[in-house]
Amino acid sequence: MLIAPSILSADFGNLQKEIESICEAGCDLVHIDVMDGHFVPNLTIGPVVVESVSRVSSKPLDIHLMVENNNFFVDLFAPLKPKYLSFHLESEKHPHRLIQKIRSLGISPAITLNPHTKVEDIEYLLQDLDMVLLMSVNPGFGGQRFIPTILEKAKKLKELISERNPSCLIEVDGGVSDKNIKYLKDAGVDIVVAGSYVFGNEDYKKAIDSLRV
Repeated sequence: MLIAPSILSADFGNLQKEIESICEAGCDLVHIDVMDGHFVPNLTIGPVVVESVSRVSSKPLDIHLMVENNNFFVDLFAPLKPKYLSFHLESEKHPHRLIQKIRSLGISPAITLNPHTKVEDIEYLLQDLDMVLLMSVNPGFGGQRFIPTILEKAKKLKELISERNPSCLIEVDGGVSDKNIKYLKDAGVDIVVAGSYVFGNEDYKKAIDSLRV
């Protein structure tokens, strides 16, 4: 299981120290939530802050766009060369075109699905994706409770992936903790995003290690 702490739950007054601490604690990716205040009812950070994060992070960036104008934001963040750049299916009229654009920029394309969105909706996009991010909470705010029906959804997605693109990874974001990590692993999840669970723990390494199953 790969661990991607979400800096949405970090102490932004000490952001450099927080980034360095999770990297030293052994995280695999640094997850960054970009919200525009339109697609979701919250506003977070832009490319200036993320550029600073990229300079101090020793781990690859995993940028999650929760925005309406995906093309605009892809152009903003692509120069930072994140490992993954994910956008919401619900906010994009031409997902296949955007997937191709992201890959052409040397970045691994990923699609995010809200809790209510069916995995079948991306069946014919899977062959072009490197990752699918399943939201296990409603996007917009950290610290929410895990939606357990996501486990069934992850299993369905794993079946589709095995048929169409076995190398595509599954990531889950929202309410992840040591209480549900084994269930997520058993459902076929490869990467978990953990914000409050990691940054709310005094020992980041202990928190991260507890998610490795």
